[in-house]
Amino acid sequence: MESTSDPARREVTPLELFFDLVFVFAIGQLSHQLLAHPTWTGAAQTLVLYLAVYAAWAYTTWAATLVPAEDPRTRRMLLAVMFVGLFMNATIPRAFDDAGWVFVTTFLLIHLGRAVWLLTVGLDRVNQEHFVRVLIWFAAAAPWWLIGAAAGGGARLAWWAAATVVELAGTWTAHPLPGRRLDSRDVTFAGGHLLERGRLFMIIAFGETILTTGTALTTAPYAPMTLLTSSVALAGTIALFWLFFSRSERVVRHYRQTDDPIRAGRSGVLSLLISVAGMIAAAVADERVIAHPAEHAGTTTNLLLFGGPAVYIATQTWHGATLFDDLRWSRAIALLALLAGGLSTPALPAYLAAATAAAIVIALVAFEHLRPHTFPFQHTRSTP
Repeated sequence: MESTSDPARREVTPLELFFDLVFVFAIGQLSHQLLAHPTWTGAAQTLVLYLAVYAAWAYTTWAATLVPAEDPRTRRMLLAVMFVGLFMNATIPRAFDDAGWVFVTTFLLIHLGRAVWLLTVGLDRVNQEHFVRVLIWFAAAAPWWLIGAAAGGGARLAWWAAATVVELAGTWTAHPLPGRRLDSRDVTFAGGHLLERGRLFMIIAFGETILTTGTALTTAPYAPMTLLTSSVALAGTIALFWLFFSRSERVVRHYRQTDDPIRAGRSGVLSLLISVAGMIAAAVADERVIAHPAEHAGTTTNLLLFGGPAVYIATQTWHGATLFDDLRWSRAIALLALLAGGLSTPALPAYLAAATAAAIVIALVAFEHLRPHTFPFQHTRSTP
């Protein structure tokens, strides 16, 4: 058993996994939201809600990495966020209808409250100064959320989208202020713990994806076509799972050896953000195909079928390039194949389009499994 006294090798606690369940519930809610509103507006609404929900999970997880979950103060914080988060996530289907104020109020209570809490727990000087800036960025975005809740229709989407842009900009740039930026090198941070939190959350998210496929299977007629499309959906999910975890040992080694674990952690959090979004798109596509396998795929289904895995693979490729400076030409070819498949199959029956998308991802997995050390674009970096 790893020692919890080593900040780089702390185990994930049962409370942290219990906390995750509220946000995995949100993944299901978001999938149903997109399935019920398969339009550009519906996709934009789902994306805005997803970014808010993910921010609530990610920043809370980061906080519990800075202050271990074994600390009674952190346990109370996690339970409080879990309690409020359940109500926030339950409002997702009606956030752009009559539950806008509930969604925003619970989100801001989590977001601002957690940042204030971090400033009271005795962080080191670097992190204390950093989270003062984080709180300023959160406070700057808060009016946009509140104005959006007071607005209606398309105006709410516009205001909330502006708020998410502010928050994403802060996250991407590490919340700078004039003359003040985060210098994260050599700051003590349990990067390995954050990595394991992300990996376990991903496993639970895959479970939600399989649950979506299983639910679609139980509601569809038990016919050969239903069995075929469900098998294709499950095979594609397994392939995506393999792609995410195929480099586990290498990623773990990097987190243990890097002299900038906060930079690696930020890269991992952003990678997880986009990867889960791609999974949601793929899960919604699978459900649409299982329900209507013989209909023409069409533009919407194809964007989800091919776009979800493409976003997922592109993100994993970017993350590998960020950590290791390697770019696999096999993944570049797979992305081109997904683009070509998405453009060429809208007029085909949905089950054929789904089989094409799954075949591309499975072929990538097979190639990388058979030739795991083929990295023609790889460069050398001192770590790992």
